[in-house]
Amino acid sequence: MSKRIVTVFGGSGFLGRHVISKLAREGAMIRVAVRRPELAGYLCPMGGVGQISLIQANVRDDASVARAVEGATDVINLAGILSERGRQRFAEVHANAPGRIGRAAAKAGVTRMIHVSALGATADASSAYAHSKAAGEIALREAFPNASILRPGVMFGMEDNFFNKFGALARISPVLPLFCAIRQKPKLHLEGLYLVPEIEAGTTRMQPVFVEDVAEAMARIIGQTGNESAGKTYELGGPNIYNFRQLMEFVAKETQYKRLLVPVPYFVADMIGFFAQFMPEPIFTADQAKMLRDDNLVGEGTLTLSDLGISASPAELILPTYMHRFRRARTNSSTAAQA
Repeated sequence: MSKRIVTVFGGSGFLGRHVISKLAREGAMIRVAVRRPELAGYLCPMGGVGQISLIQANVRDDASVARAVEGATDVINLAGILSERGRQRFAEVHANAPGRIGRAAAKAGVTRMIHVSALGATADASSAYAHSKAAGEIALREAFPNASILRPGVMFGMEDNFFNKFGALARISPVLPLFCAIRQKPKLHLEGLYLVPEIEAGTTRMQPVFVEDVAEAMARIIGQTGNESAGKTYELGGPNIYNFRQLMEFVAKETQYKRLLVPVPYFVADMIGFFAQFMPEPIFTADQAKMLRDDNLVGEGTLTLSDLGISASPAELILPTYMHRFRRARTNSSTAAQA
């Protein structure tokens, strides 16, 4: 990679630390644009002295965004939120910010821009999260048509917010949820026609993708000499498709707890999310409950990791490397006897 100056918005998050680590190893000079630089100091040791700098920027503010991209050759936008809190709203962070960053990047003469959206980002999405992501893609294309857009599925890795959440739940709860729809299915009996409940539990399908593969995709786009990915959209998923039941079974297996898999109707998930979203650090929201209803898969005929020369890592290979920490502590009897 020739000498690049890369501004990374939202670089202090889960995906950001992996992206910055890869870019640093490739020799890029990196500016990490975050709201609170004093909380992102742990990123600097990932590179050489002076290679990674932290700058204050708010994606809701034109002036700070312009300062962050000035003199940069490349811009990466990772800014995103899972739930709304205070002034951090989906409309501002997901829908408006990409256009603001794109306009500033175009004005500053940036060579290439990468924007991270999400699988399922469509204008008619039921969740505000996915709908706002789609609006952000449209705004970005208008401001910076040659931007490369990446749509990762549910990302897994050491610090992920999905498998770690359910692994922690498995330690304290005797059950793991299987979110489901309950439909009324007609059934004919001798006495007449009856409607009986039919439960389809844990059937939502997902295609989890390793965070390192997503980071590698960005590093390869930044490293392209001819900017072959300009204006393209990639959907990033793992090599295998799982339903929600299979993922919960995997969590139970790796944590080594015998847990009941209990169907939880979507309307119950809606109620749980409604009340949980008012917690200081919500672990589940009403909007996330809506997202659980829809499959989260790479679309047919779309550009994927393979188009960037990346072989996707299977979840079965990676999850055991960090999910074991949720297992019950066991004392080795021989060691205890010697002590």
